[in-house]
Amino acid sequence: MSKANPSQIPVVVLAGFLGSGKTTLLNHLLHRSGGTRIGAIVNDFGSIEIDAMAVAGQLGDSTVSLGNGCLCCAVDASELDVYLDKLTRPVNDVHAIDVIVIEASGIAEPQELVRMVLASENPRIVYGGLVEVVDAAEFDATCEKHPEVNRHLGLADLVVVNKGDRVDAAERERVLGAVRAAAQSAAVVTASYGRVDPEMLFDCRPSEERIGQLSFDDLHRHGHGEDGSHEGHLHDAYESVAFTSDVPMDPRRLMGFLDSRPEGLYRIKGYVDFGAADPRNRYAVHAVGRFLRFYPEPWPGGGAPPLTQLVLIGAGADTEALERALAACTSDAPHTADEHSMWGVLRYVQDTETETETADL
Repeated sequence: MSKANPSQIPVVVLAGFLGSGKTTLLNHLLHRSGGTRIGAIVNDFGSIEIDAMAVAGQLGDSTVSLGNGCLCCAVDASELDVYLDKLTRPVNDVHAIDVIVIEASGIAEPQELVRMVLASENPRIVYGGLVEVVDAAEFDATCEKHPEVNRHLGLADLVVVNKGDRVDAAERERVLGAVRAAAQSAAVVTASYGRVDPEMLFDCRPSEERIGQLSFDDLHRHGHGEDGSHEGHLHDAYESVAFTSDVPMDPRRLMGFLDSRPEGLYRIKGYVDFGAADPRNRYAVHAVGRFLRFYPEPWPGGGAPPLTQLVLIGAGADTEALERALAACTSDAPHTADEHSMWGVLRYVQDTETETETADL
């Protein structure tokens, strides 16, 4: 197995039917990126690329616009790689952007878009999740016009129930109940005008911290304003858990936790110490929805003690239960520390030939 670069650029697929608010959400992310450099592939359907115009000027050369065609029908995986290569090509060996958002057209098939990202041969990217946007005010009409809504929601890693300001509290709760039932284990958040905290989708880092490893504080920082405020408390829509352990994690127990991740848990990011099971490496972990990947890397120098440091982000998740479950994954080594116990982890280390992920897409 080859070692992968844990600084791969996540590719987030932003989907939803016409009028749900995808472009509004993307523009919000661009304005609230916290210094994160966003590249976008905007896929309009029709000869006039209105959505691309809406984000034009925000991204400069970091925008690829595909007009007059549905991305999942008009472009195959190899063609998508051409656009991904354009956006991810390093400048002086440094990534020019930090995250890519593919804004699909309102008629796109999200399952095919996810397959195309997973099939990419670009070593600089990693799947960053499927975000499905739903119009709360037009939910029933959308379901009537597009019976495939429930199937799309079932594929999503995160569902944004947008335009929550256009319905009363009772109607909002009814729509949320229907969405959660269809979305199964996905995280579900509400929004108005597409205002979702970017921290939930990707790491927002100041420009001076882009080069080098993320610190634990970087992973667990919420979006505060310059004055220390929470800028509208956008992060109130989700919960996060920060877990640190100086006791190594048992590989089998941790994989049992990851293979049965609870409902509402959207992202997991950080570093894992497996102790005697693999004393040479720590493992960077990247999980979004049902997608999971580990990156083995040598321990950094400096004599700092080995630590497991994880951040979990979700909506509707039981944070105390998550903390207890992670604590139960600590090892009683040497009894559980052997090379065979690492097999479950190594299934999710990127191979040069294949991609591994937990969803049946």
